[in-house]
Amino acid sequence: MSKSPFLSSVEEYMAVRLYSKRTIRSYLQWIRSYILYHKKVHPKELHAKQVEEFLTYLLVKRKVSTSTQRTALIA
Repeated sequence: MSKSPFLSSVEEYMAVRLYSKRTIRSYLQWIRSYILYHKKVHPKELHAKQVEEFLTYLLVKRKVSTSTQRTALIA
């Protein structure tokens, strides 16, 4: 599966800073989910309101735990 230039740059950023491969995979998955939730709008164009919207969606619709929600926020 080919990645967008944005996701590739995020992956490279984390790899250079010695994030574990597992952490990188997890964060990229959350970033992809966030982008897809907002209909493929670039994250640079989204603001705090959209982050809050996504986290609320995770809590209410997907019923994720607080720690999972925190991981998504950090990513």
